[in-house]
Parts: sequence; structure tokens; C-alpha cells
Amino acid sequence: MKELIKKAIEARSFSYSPYSGFQVGAALLGKSGKIYTGCNVENAAYGPSNCAERTAFFKAVSEGEREFERIAIVGGHEGESVAPSPCGVCRQVMTEFCEPSFEVIMAVSEDEYEVMTLGELMPKSFDL
Repeated sequence: MKELIKKAIEARSFSYSPYSGFQVGAALLGKSGKIYTGCNVENAAYGPSNCAERTAFFKAVSEGEREFERIAIVGGHEGESVAPSPCGVCRQVMTEFCEPSFEVIMAVSEDEYEVMTLGELMPKSFDL
């Protein structure tokens, strides 16, 4: 778990967030054992912006990974850290690829974090 959080912290450093100043990093563990990282990428038009969690998922899926164990997420404004909760769109993307038992690690640091399942974060989710 600490390794995944460390990778999320590293990914956060690549955040492009000139509008909100809120930098987010994510590290997604595939069932293959491979880790996919992502950061948030903002855009002046806001709509084309992408969250760190979705960046990691889309990278993984584009490389053929479709089954996942857990994701670690870190965030905050420069100089601070908070344990961010995934937005609704990211939760929906997770629902597309993950079981309700999928673990979401919301971390401040490698030693301070909260773990919830996707089922807890997204009860009564929409899927087909």
C-alpha cells in the first residue's frame, strides 16, 4: 500500500493545474501487478480537464489492462496535502472496470490514509 501511495505522490508532481492550483496524483494497481500513474490536467475551458484517477485508468486500459486491485490518490494545493475523495465521474469510471470490493486509498502521506471500497463510495452504482 505504501508503494502505491509513494507512486501517487510522485505522479502529483506532474499535475498541470494552473486554474485551481489543486494538484492530484493517482497510482492504479492492475491485477497484473503493473502500476499506472496519472495526474490531473486542467484546461481553460474546464470541460476538457481530466482527473488523475481517470488519467491512470485510461492509460491502463489503453495498454490492455482491464482488471484492477486498488488505487491510491493524493492531492492538495502546493505545500499542503489532503486525502482527496474521487469525484463522481471518476467513481463512475471505476465502476465500469472494478468490482465493489475495489480499494480506494485516499492519502495524505504514506503513513496517513483512509481506505474505502468502491461499493462504499458508490452505493447503488449505475452499470449495465
